[in-house]
Amino acid sequence: MFQPTFAVISGAQVHQVLAGKEKLIVDLVESTYRVHGRGETVNPPSYFLRMPDRPSSRIIALPAALGGETPVDGLKWISSFPDNVAAGIPRASAVLILNDHDTGYPFACLESSIISAARTAASAALAADRLSAPGARPRRVGFFGVGLIARYIHTYLAGTGWEFDEIGVHDLSAEHAAGFRDYLTGAAPGTPTTVHTDPEDLVRGSDLVIFATVAGTPHVTDPGWFDHNPLVLNVSLRDLAPEIILASANVVDDVEHCLKADTSPHLAEQLSGNRDFIDGTLDEVITGAVTPRTGRPLVFSPFGLGVLDIALGHLVHEQLRASGDLVPVEGFFHEMRRYGSQR
Repeated sequence: MFQPTFAVISGAQVHQVLAGKEKLIVDLVESTYRVHGRGETVNPPSYFLRMPDRPSSRIIALPAALGGETPVDGLKWISSFPDNVAAGIPRASAVLILNDHDTGYPFACLESSIISAARTAASAALAADRLSAPGARPRRVGFFGVGLIARYIHTYLAGTGWEFDEIGVHDLSAEHAAGFRDYLTGAAPGTPTTVHTDPEDLVRGSDLVIFATVAGTPHVTDPGWFDHNPLVLNVSLRDLAPEIILASANVVDDVEHCLKADTSPHLAEQLSGNRDFIDGTLDEVITGAVTPRTGRPLVFSPFGLGVLDIALGHLVHEQLRASGDLVPVEGFFHEMRRYGSQR
């Protein structure tokens, strides 16, 4: 008889598996995008749980089913509580549940804030690589927002061979900006790093601009800041006014997912009345089906697909199982007989 097992995987174990494997994870994200592009996934809309007494906070459910060679289903349940930052703890916390493809039984619960940050950073690094002109990676990078995601994106860029002549930093909090500058001093020794108090200076001085904030509505409104046509990783999705999106070439991870929930591309659709400003998806760029327009800023807006979390969580589970470090919870599934035990 089928005997399901269930394991709880800690953040320490997740970190142990993923640390230093940036290239492997970027490759996994790329292959998952390819599976999604072939229509071998189920990735329904995310569900946002919002609380009237805490309007800035939300908890999001991302169900997904990943096909391909190693099919697996699951759900990420991730909270975003921006007020946590003032209390000295990370904004986001998350768990990931993995379900067996054949029986539906859940077989693992993983701490997932690290998985979420890693898949987001790997997606950003992949996009930066594939959307840069061949042999001409940007040499000046600007980080607009300096939290955990910004740190992971820098780690994944560095881990996949990126080097910069200059690094710029901007954040509403001078304390956090200084802390991120100190981190970069250790992570990228010898690279000049400047904290910009003026966001326009950061954008105009960067060929690669990374937005990783907690902004809920657009606050960067002047398309003129982008006249030098930088590559923009719009990771936090809601910083840019729709006029900037409409003046740019635009690549997304998934059109239907990205054009909802008042993201900057969604606002651009509402303003223009169409989706003509979308050049295509990252998968279409990778396969050569789409070439983004040139002579304008190029913006990558990733809504964040649940299948990426499922793929990365499954990788963590399988590597822990292979190493013998996976510890099942004894007796987690108790009622396994349809009509109970016969005594």
